[in-house]
Amino acid sequence: MKNLLSLILLIFLILPAGAATFQGGVYEQGSGQANRIIDKQTGEGIGGADIKLPKQNYATKTDQEGFFELDTQINGPSIMSVQKENYKPFTMTVNDNTFSAPIVVGIEKSNTSDIGLDANMYHLGDDSYSDLSANAGEFSMQAIGPFYTKRFIMKKLDFSKPIYLVIGSIIGIDTAMARSMGQNQIPNAFASPPEVYFNGNKISEIQLNGDGQKIKLPSNLIRKNQVNEITIKTGRNIMQTAYIDYDDIEFMNLIIEN
Repeated sequence: MKNLLSLILLIFLILPAGAATFQGGVYEQGSGQANRIIDKQTGEGIGGADIKLPKQNYATKTDQEGFFELDTQINGPSIMSVQKENYKPFTMTVNDNTFSAPIVVGIEKSNTSDIGLDANMYHLGDDSYSDLSANAGEFSMQAIGPFYTKRFIMKKLDFSKPIYLVIGSIIGIDTAMARSMGQNQIPNAFASPPEVYFNGNKISEIQLNGDGQKIKLPSNLIRKNQVNEITIKTGRNIMQTAYIDYDDIEFMNLIIEN
């Protein structure tokens, strides 16, 4: 029962919903006259925030009051990032309906213990995928291979509190669960889930596409004041046995939160 409740909570957190609150920030529709980035705590507009949609190769900035416009076409799910100095990088999956009404996105100030691992977008896999694959039409770059690794030192953390790896956004996952949730349209095949490793130990599997997925880092595996390593491995097409067919996925924005 505990595992079932955890699964329900995970699905609730990462699947889109209208006029909802998203992990990492505030997301509201119809709440103003124009799109705006605000400080989550104060509600004040944030000027000079960078807004990017890598798939569209599009970038813009907010004005002094935090307002912005998107002068680009969005077809299907795409990853949008918001970055501003002294704030946590924020990403969310948007689509052609997201901006049908003005939205307000609240971002949080960085804590001294937060570690911004990587704000770039990466494509894992082998560049061989079906048009029916989850978000296949939204992939924006070539694959770097089947896995990604990042090394970092953990210093200014409170090791008495939980420490999490946060994946800002991830798309392209073709697991059986993703198919059952309507996230891809492949009828006769599915992939194993992407795996997350911490210091050589598997700590999580990612079953669904979504935003703000948190993975707790086991305290017994943390190397205090030493080099630690995060590795993300994409899944494989389970129905293909003649050769290894990697699942093509893209993710963006990795953060360590304490």
